[in-house]
Amino acid sequence: MLYLDNEDVKRLLKMNDCMRSIESIYKEFAIGDATYRHRIDVFIPSAKTDSYFRWGSMEGGSRNTVFAIRMKSDMVYWKDWEAGTTQEKYCVRPGLFCGFILLFSVINGEPLAMINDGYLQHMRVAACAGLGVKYLAREDSGMVGVIGSGGMARTYLMAFCEVRKIKKAKVYSPTKSHREEYAKEMQEALHIEVEAVDHPYDAVRGSDIVATCTDSLTPVIRKEWIERGMHVTNANGSEIGDDVIAGTDIVVRLGEQTLYAAVDKRKNRHSSSIDYTGHGIFSYIAGQPHEVRRIPRKEVQKIYRDESRSVFLADLVSGEQQGRKSREDITFFDNRGTQGLQFAAVGKQVVDLARLKGLGRSLNTDWFLQEIRD
Repeated sequence: MLYLDNEDVKRLLKMNDCMRSIESIYKEFAIGDATYRHRIDVFIPSAKTDSYFRWGSMEGGSRNTVFAIRMKSDMVYWKDWEAGTTQEKYCVRPGLFCGFILLFSVINGEPLAMINDGYLQHMRVAACAGLGVKYLAREDSGMVGVIGSGGMARTYLMAFCEVRKIKKAKVYSPTKSHREEYAKEMQEALHIEVEAVDHPYDAVRGSDIVATCTDSLTPVIRKEWIERGMHVTNANGSEIGDDVIAGTDIVVRLGEQTLYAAVDKRKNRHSSSIDYTGHGIFSYIAGQPHEVRRIPRKEVQKIYRDESRSVFLADLVSGEQQGRKSREDITFFDNRGTQGLQFAAVGKQVVDLARLKGLGRSLNTDWFLQEIRD
């Protein structure tokens, strides 16, 4: 069994390879050779009155890759982000995080690898956003507007440059030093012009591709900012409001969102209209009423029930559906769902490369096996 940390993954994983592996597993998914389980979160009240413990997991695999489960342990809390709300998290102390991926063989069930999820997580999310651009953005798209300046905002721009000849990007985030640092770093890394702007509208205006890469639980762009021909994508389910999505001509999504709910196990009941996480994630929640009220709520978007305008990425990569139909179309790629599939595809690719190049640390597989049947 192999153990890979974030530095190993960073040395091995390239964006174009990441995109190819994810595109391949969606083709398998389209013909029934791959499957996944939606992300599920478990919230348990902490001794700290300002935060909750949250355990999140997601799974998926295919007959031609591996089975993967991604797990993460967070302390989460919420704070304002320019009159909105952002979700903050840590493990043990601020600045530390706990998340890893376990891979298993679908041939004999053998545990194959344990991988830190940080760098791979940023890459796989961005790779999906890049596939959205590949299938939906205009071929001559050259201007990108980015809201946010963290790790995901960096990998998103990397992915866009893989599938379009990007000439310039504009970035906005609330902290001036962060957006200026992003602009300097990405300009040097990608050899394109990157400008830090002082308002989110300035980032959106005149862009061919607009990407929101924040932890905000409230919308960060407005409907009236969106121009004909734009392609819009997100990183979570709250950054872009229903009014923006309703104004688009085609919505493409990774997976089904309307099935998500929050569950009260004590009373054995659930409500399909409430999303406690703000991300469209099925959640089990412990705690007293005053504690549960600390978790932000958001109504689940209903627009996806219009099947005439809403299709899945798997239908695009398989050729069963068409995306953009004209230069004037406004397209939206909802970059949520089916995460387990992505971790299986990219995880296998990283492990194969690590074995080829002799990277990672070996763990004794016998530690994970036993002779007692469950």
